[in-house]
Amino acid sequence: MQNEFIAKSNDKNKRLDLFINEKLPQVTRSQIKNLIKENLVLVNNKTPFKAGQKLSENDEIIVKEKEVKPLKAVPENLPIDIIYQDEHLAVINKAQGMVVHPAVGNHNKTLVNALLYHFNKLSDVNNQIRPGIVHRLDKDTSGLLVIAKTNQAHSNLAEQIKVKSAKRVYRAILSGVVKEDSGVINKNLDRSKKDRKKIAVTTPNKGKTAITEFKVIKRFNNTTYVEFNLKTGRTHQIRVHAKHIGHPVLGDKTYGHNHKKIKLNGQLLHAYSLTFVHPETNKQMSFKAPLPTYFENMLKKLSI
Repeated sequence: MQNEFIAKSNDKNKRLDLFINEKLPQVTRSQIKNLIKENLVLVNNKTPFKAGQKLSENDEIIVKEKEVKPLKAVPENLPIDIIYQDEHLAVINKAQGMVVHPAVGNHNKTLVNALLYHFNKLSDVNNQIRPGIVHRLDKDTSGLLVIAKTNQAHSNLAEQIKVKSAKRVYRAILSGVVKEDSGVINKNLDRSKKDRKKIAVTTPNKGKTAITEFKVIKRFNNTTYVEFNLKTGRTHQIRVHAKHIGHPVLGDKTYGHNHKKIKLNGQLLHAYSLTFVHPETNKQMSFKAPLPTYFENMLKKLSI
């Protein structure tokens, strides 16, 4: 399968990669560059020399779709921290650096691979690539996730998260000193127009509603220990909102402050507590995951 385009007069002297990105916004500039390297892009039936090649009016551009092998999740004997489990669900304390489910570029060593090894059954609402996954955490965010073992439990838990009856509280160390003791960040989020892999704050009538409550736990010389309460669950919500108020999460290489003097493997953001109603017993369940050792060590270092 392929996409075919004709360059118009207003496309004259436009970069090839920019032209393709405008026509196929779901494809990032880096992905376009790789397509060109793999000879999957043709300009007038010839492979271009570079992504920045300038176009002429009436140029014919063909973008072929890269053949993608179907992903398949297989069980792997990977260590995971199981906080709680019964026949309906489990609560996991995910480690920093672990991807939640397989995707392009991350075929194995994910939480899903570990879940398939440790549990005999998982819900299949989200197909074979995301069995049991009700909600997600970023790769470098640690902390609590609820896992569904049955489809009934999955639907119930997903609805609780959707209507915000499930409570998720995070803790983070932010760059700079936050002046307010508490506050609410109510800013819509959408895919960044500059980089489709990133999320950005947008205007009120665009994107999706995103609301984050915060309160300061402790202030240090040039950092702040903060607790966040999610009122919505958007991709990268806390990280983008923290950046928006001028205090990005410490160690956030994508959105924020990668302090040269502080060596970190990822952002200091931890899903600290999780509260929901058990889908079978209807009893409220609440869990807390202690801060990871590297997080605790950083707090001690900042306190000196």
